[in-house]
Amino acid sequence: MRVIRVASVALLGAAAFGVAAPAALADDGNHNITSFGFTVSPSTVAPGGTVTLNATGCEVPSVTVTSGVFDTVTLEEGRSATARVDDDAKPGAEYDVTFDCKGEKGTTPLTIRESSGPNDHMGPVMPGNGVRAGAGGSLAGMSPGAIGAGSTLVAGALGFGAYKVRRRSGSNT
Repeated sequence: MRVIRVASVALLGAAAFGVAAPAALADDGNHNITSFGFTVSPSTVAPGGTVTLNATGCEVPSVTVTSGVFDTVTLEEGRSATARVDDDAKPGAEYDVTFDCKGEKGTTPLTIRESSGPNDHMGPVMPGNGVRAGAGGSLAGMSPGAIGAGSTLVAGALGFGAYKVRRRSGSNT
């Protein structure tokens, strides 16, 4: 009987953590959640290289893209555009690229790498209209509601399992 009490307390603690964890993770310093998607590809480029800029889901016909490492670019009606990185961009530096959709702004980093040769400024050929990639399985892209719902389902499944084990053991108290 004592084992079941300890398991119940552990289960309640896990459920409480599951409810509290989303609130703790909600403000991870990444205030970059927007109602529209945006990409810079490649995310690492040599000085003088070219990047492809893309924004999707913005209701206005144009999105303004700014950075300290290339001239301002306007994306018209969901079409992608290219920008040439300044020749004097500092290798190893990371610059913010800001997408502005009717006043709502989202940023993504652009890293400058060392140039590897005379034709390096051309960069790779990237197709347009790419998708915005996720966070690679981290919790950064999950909403607090989704994390809470998942935690609740796990806690419920553990609770049901403990209930079934207790019922199976009968009245051996």
